[in-house]
Amino acid sequence: MQVLIIEDEVRAANQLQKLLQNVQFDYQLLGVLDTIEESVDWFKNNKAPDLVFMDIQLADGLSFEIFQKVQLQCPIIFTTAFDQYAIRAFKVNSVVYLLLPLHHEVLQQALDKFKRSNQPLTMNHDVLRYVMADLQQTEQRTGILVKDGDGFAQLRISDLVYIYSEDSITFGVTPNRRAIIDETLDQVMSTLSPSDFFQINRGQIVAKSAIQKIEKYFNHRLKLTMSEARDQNFIVSRQKTNDFKSWMNR
Repeated sequence: MQVLIIEDEVRAANQLQKLLQNVQFDYQLLGVLDTIEESVDWFKNNKAPDLVFMDIQLADGLSFEIFQKVQLQCPIIFTTAFDQYAIRAFKVNSVVYLLLPLHHEVLQQALDKFKRSNQPLTMNHDVLRYVMADLQQTEQRTGILVKDGDGFAQLRISDLVYIYSEDSITFGVTPNRRAIIDETLDQVMSTLSPSDFFQINRGQIVAKSAIQKIEKYFNHRLKLTMSEARDQNFIVSRQKTNDFKSWMNR
């Protein structure tokens, strides 16, 4: 059984592989991809695998965009931390939808369903366009609940300069404070306005309004100067440079 994993979180990809071994799923791993761009290139140049595990939120956007660029004819099991995408995942004919973190029993049930169905993916592009339009119209949040002493406070989205992850902890930074956010970076990004915020790499999200300077950086990357830094360097990853430039042009 040839399997491809599309997942931008190294920890999640490793956990999935360990669970597949624990449920004694006999498979050959073809690769682990972490971006839409890399995935599209792989599908264009390789024979379709027997099964794909695909995260919905990738480093450079939603994995649904892959279907707009290549025609896939293979079963897919979607994995994600965002339960609001469940119905959307089913609408594009996934074999099953798994909510992270994965568990042994749930994965076994998904694999059993896959073995029973044994049918290729048949993509309905009309449904796909509906899904993408729905995603773009999703109402964005205006505040984030953050830890404040022994209690909580609300951090206004309009005040955010950037958000970053360090040692598995997510922080939101404004001109006046740094606060712990009880969500992963991907979870936060999925609820922010894509016109106002951009995830420049695996560990940082920046607000467009707070970018003061953009410079060329080695290895085809970009370096940003933000209005508030707090000892952070802001480097746009090579995979995201073109998308970032397009985002800044809007």
